[in-house]
Formats: sequence, C-alpha cells, structure tokens
Amino acid sequence: MTPITEVEGRRLALSNLEKVLYPATGFTKGEVLHYYATTADVLLPHLLDRPVSFLRYPDGPDGQVFFTKNVPPGTPKWVTTAEVPRVEGPARMVLIQDLPSLMWAANLVTEFHTPQWLIGAPGDADRLVFDLDPGPPATVVECCEVALWLRERLAADGIDAYAKTSGSKGLHLAAAIHPAPSEQATEYAKELAMEAEKALPRRALHRMTKSLRPGKVFVDWSQNAARKTTATPYTLRARPHPTVSTPVTWQEIEDCASPESLTFTAPDLAPRLQDYGDLLAPLLDAEGAGGLP
Repeated sequence: MTPITEVEGRRLALSNLEKVLYPATGFTKGEVLHYYATTADVLLPHLLDRPVSFLRYPDGPDGQVFFTKNVPPGTPKWVTTAEVPRVEGPARMVLIQDLPSLMWAANLVTEFHTPQWLIGAPGDADRLVFDLDPGPPATVVECCEVALWLRERLAADGIDAYAKTSGSKGLHLAAAIHPAPSEQATEYAKELAMEAEKALPRRALHRMTKSLRPGKVFVDWSQNAARKTTATPYTLRARPHPTVSTPVTWQEIEDCASPESLTFTAPDLAPRLQDYGDLLAPLLDAEGAGGLP
C-alpha cells in the first residue's frame, strides 16, 4: 500500500519510497523527499509566488525525462494554481506556496524551474540571471573566472550579484533588481555578456553557436526572457548523482581549482546550511535590489 502522510494538515500519498533514483549512489526516492523536507525553509521562499515548471524524471535520470508547465493531472485541489500568460495563449501553472505543496511536487520526482518574475506581475523581472555554461574542455573553474568579472561589472552599475552552482556543469549568477520589463532585463544582460566576451575573448562567449563553444564559457543572457525559466536554488538535478543547485560564497569561487570543489550533492546541504544559512537570502530583500541603468 502507498503510505499516507499528513503534512501540515494535508494528507499526501508518498509512493515508491525505496525506489533507487540515482543508481550511481543508491539514492532513493525516500531520500529525495527527505532532502526537500529538510531544505524547505530555504527553498520555499525562492519558489513563493513564482509559477513552477517541472522537469520530471520519475524513473531516475536514465529514464524518461520530460518538462511539464501545465498543472499535472491529479493535482490536489489545495495546491495553488494560477493562470499565466504565454505567447501561445494562457496556461494554468502550479505555485508551490507551502510545505504540503512542496512535498506533493517532490513526490512527482522533479527539478524545480522558475521565471525571473512573480505571478502578480508577469513579465516584469525582479531578478537578473546569467547562466554560465562551459564548453569542454572548459569546466566550472573557467566559469568562476567569468563570474568574477561579471560580479565587478554589475557592481559598477550598483547591482549586487550572488552565485550558485547549476547542479550540472556550470554556474548561475543572480541579482535582485527593481521590477523592469523582461525585455529590458534581457537587453541589459545581453550587453554585459557581449562586454564579457570583449574583455575575456579567450574565455567568454555571448553566442550559443556550438562551433565556437569548445574551451569557452557561454554567458547565457537569454534566461531573462519572460518565457524562460532557470533551475531554482536548492533544486535537485536529473544527473547521475543527486547534485543540487547550491548557493556558494564568492570566496569559494575565487578559490575554485577543480570542478569537484564546486560539486554538491543532497547530503552536503545540511552542513552547508548550518554554516552559511541561505546565501541567496539577499535576493528576497526588495529593499536591497538594484536598478537597471
């Protein structure tokens, strides 16, 4: 029988708890649920009021992996949903507003992806993001070099940047900004990506062209577009190991000498949270947001 658990007054059926989702480490679905339950205090504020896109991998990263934006069939009535405008027409999407909703979604086995705007103001970005994606043989070590340049460049415009691992190969930089049209945020991010390429011609690239990618870091500015989403802080990723998109300190970026030094899995997060708390908490403080020039 599927066990029924009560979470803050909501009854949840949590299934297949012994199922191994990450064969490389034997990490089970039960451990996935435990991870999300124990990181909820820091994860939920980054999900709050942002429509969630799910990258689901119910049979593990080696099984079927598929993206879900619309409300999944069977979603409980108590899970908050909202109509979201899209280019192809409005859609109804999930908002993860509380612990029961988080655990229901975690039971689907998913990565969480969110846009740079809140549901109350669709298309008005309150976050600026850069996805630093290394082209082999470049690694996250080269991403750190580009990240440090971008931090200084953003600071020159009065914008404070914070970093997290992507949970895959690269880094994400994020900054809180005064709400601005997503088109304006995208254009500003593209300008800075182009500047990075000029300043670091052997390292940075602002175009996705595959033939140009080897050995360089693609500064993906496009995730600021209203229709795009980015992996939410603290989400697990559908990778061979249970890696997490993990906030990191700038000192860790400065000291990065190998990809392993910036690779974190679910068991690493509890001690990091004890030591650092939420390193991305400043993104949640509207008063500390910077304005786009």
